[in-house]
Amino acid sequence: MFATLSLRFCVLFALAVASNGEPVSRDEPYLWFPRNFELGAATAAFQVEGAWNVSDKGESIWDRFSHLGNNRVFENSTADVAADSYHKYKEDVQILKLLGFSSYRFSVSWPRILPTGFPNKISADGLQYYHNLIDELVANGIEPLITLYHWDHPQILEEAGGWLNSEMVNWFGDYARVVFQEFGHKVKKFIPINEPTSICVSGYATGVSAPGKRLPGFGEYICIHNTIKAHARAYRIYEEEFKPTQNGQVGFMFSTTAFMPKYASDTMSSEIAFEFNAGWTLHPFYGENGDYPELMKTIVAAVSKQQGYARSRLPEFEPEWINYIRGASDFLAVNHYTSRLVSPGTEGTAPSHDNDMQLKQETDPKWKSSASAWLKVAPEGLRFILRQLKQHYGNQPIYITENGFSDYGGLIDLDRISYYHDYLKQLLLSIHVDDVDVRGYYLWSLIDNFEWSRGYRERFGIVAVDFESPARTRTLKDSAFWWKAVTYTRKVLPATLYTH
Repeated sequence: MFATLSLRFCVLFALAVASNGEPVSRDEPYLWFPRNFELGAATAAFQVEGAWNVSDKGESIWDRFSHLGNNRVFENSTADVAADSYHKYKEDVQILKLLGFSSYRFSVSWPRILPTGFPNKISADGLQYYHNLIDELVANGIEPLITLYHWDHPQILEEAGGWLNSEMVNWFGDYARVVFQEFGHKVKKFIPINEPTSICVSGYATGVSAPGKRLPGFGEYICIHNTIKAHARAYRIYEEEFKPTQNGQVGFMFSTTAFMPKYASDTMSSEIAFEFNAGWTLHPFYGENGDYPELMKTIVAAVSKQQGYARSRLPEFEPEWINYIRGASDFLAVNHYTSRLVSPGTEGTAPSHDNDMQLKQETDPKWKSSASAWLKVAPEGLRFILRQLKQHYGNQPIYITENGFSDYGGLIDLDRISYYHDYLKQLLLSIHVDDVDVRGYYLWSLIDNFEWSRGYRERFGIVAVDFESPARTRTLKDSAFWWKAVTYTRKVLPATLYTH
């Protein structure tokens, strides 16, 4: 494989210098990545590790959810083996190095480290696995970025209510302290919680993801309330106990769709959608006065009253929590894939977060589709949302921590290359033209993996994994070769530059 890569990369690099006999234009400075800009790739523990019951690892909510069957996951697939990165992490690190990535974002598994969910039992084997992975990355010149929680908390904690129980704030803080203590001298960037809104809407409102609870209009709001507090608890623990000696950073992550106005004259719909989505989790950290956005609080209270509830379904932060949360982030981690057009209207179950917005969401029929029903290709949305973030919360240091395209597999993936090309171009316009302080970009995903409720149906990797093979053989896709040229030249190269 490596010899083949060397030959094909030489051809690709030559094409980057001259295509069809014509030099590639260098008069577009926004196509070049800034100096020291981080280019990395991302995965998540449950989606790639496998080894679900190796050693003393505890059961996670996704272990339970997928093992229940009944088509909760496409074709009743499980992540028991997944891409087997638990055993093949050295090969994955070599792929990262070969493709020229300078950083790797991965998550650690809460039940692998704390089998009971609590620090009364800390798994030596679990810790050793992550030490081995981190050491391998560092030895190969690749910076580790750790996500503490990527949707796979211990099942035993879910039986106590999970993110609907306010005690999760303390339980997560205890877990975070173990992670910081163990790995903080090697790792300088941490993200406590991956995509709180995805966890809370899919897991506690619609129930399509683990733990599968259907409590729309209440579950998502209570869950977000507790995940925001849990992030703040982890941040303050690091700030007080570890930052003085470890000198690292802890950033807040959110996943955002770009909600662009369907009608150019309608600026209010886009603003409401921003406050109900990005602002819902960002305003408590970055808003001047903290707390949830005033617009969101007013609307949810009014809709709740209309529906006959005695009080707003949106929880309230106590003053001490508002102060505790505000400013509890050193950088902003942004996961972005797609966009929606918004206009006045109503949709979604009543009550629910979507229904509370009092907006209609749709896609432009001209936007290309992917294998994922929710993912339409609208690259201009990335620049749109980055401008909104700067306008609302100032020029915070930002890392794009997920961005990618799904298909149904195969090594010839020009659609994926086109997606990356177009989104990266919008990202660099944001940096060079709009002066947004974006410092790094992590593609999703390094390898094909277990894609939650879609199982192995939808593939996001730039490296194919043969899930039918016991060896879980990895094979570079065309997009991997394209990325190799991008990391080498530090430039967004034409999407049609390389074909299989």
